[in-house]
Amino acid sequence: MAEQPQGIKPIIELEDFSSKRKLRDLPWWFFAIILIAIYVFFIISTKEEYNAAFDFIKIGLQVTVKTTLISYVIAILFGLLAGLGRISKSIVLNNLSRLYVELIRGIPILVLIFFIALVGVPVLVDGMNNIGYWLSDRGIDFLGKIFTAITNQDISMNARAITALAFTYGAYLAEIFRAGIQSIAKGQMEAARSLGMSYGQSMRYVILPQAVRNVLPALGNDFVAMVKDSSLVSVLAVRDITQVSRLYAGSTFRFRESYIILAVMYLTMTVILSLGVQLLERRLRIHD
Repeated sequence: MAEQPQGIKPIIELEDFSSKRKLRDLPWWFFAIILIAIYVFFIISTKEEYNAAFDFIKIGLQVTVKTTLISYVIAILFGLLAGLGRISKSIVLNNLSRLYVELIRGIPILVLIFFIALVGVPVLVDGMNNIGYWLSDRGIDFLGKIFTAITNQDISMNARAITALAFTYGAYLAEIFRAGIQSIAKGQMEAARSLGMSYGQSMRYVILPQAVRNVLPALGNDFVAMVKDSSLVSVLAVRDITQVSRLYAGSTFRFRESYIILAVMYLTMTVILSLGVQLLERRLRIHD
């Protein structure tokens, strides 16, 4: 009887191990989320009560997307300025940036939204009115009337919500930008300065492009987090999908339908964005 070659058994075992590893590495969690989403959208299309709830709630989707996008763009500006201040050699700029970051990070987001919208904005309006009175007393009536005409009612709750989210997330993005800038070797700045560039030019053309590239995945993750935290603006009666869901549930008493649809809508948005961030990370690793 012919003997079995000795190399066949190890090869079979290696193939079994490889197939088991492929099964283990499959994103089973993603498949589970897809199944949940498919099931929910199936009952939306087949059950009238779910379909009615979805048609009502989706009206707030535009407000959610708009609030998140505008807030994040402004937060990036706040974060970049504060991040540059954190690494500045100026004692004033460094301490002001540190104060901003520590204050915001030490207070819950919900409390900050209430404070900025209901305390900060009225204080700002009062300050602008006082500036208007001061200008009018000195004969600058044109500008004085503009500042004194501003009232709290002129600033909508949507604008206050956007300001609160942007101001809050700016502190978190500041630390991301600071870490990204400090991750660049000091020799890059020295080389740029030796070529005759000023500090601002070196930062703009050499350091920041590299730093932003390094922190892109972190910025993406914070954007996903802001999509979820945008639900907090519903406490200001901003008609995003969370507020609209609460209104629908309170008027129809269909709490199950309202909040299942709301949860799946947020889950769908965050999963899609998270996959985009992961794809970005892979492309950056391949480029490296």
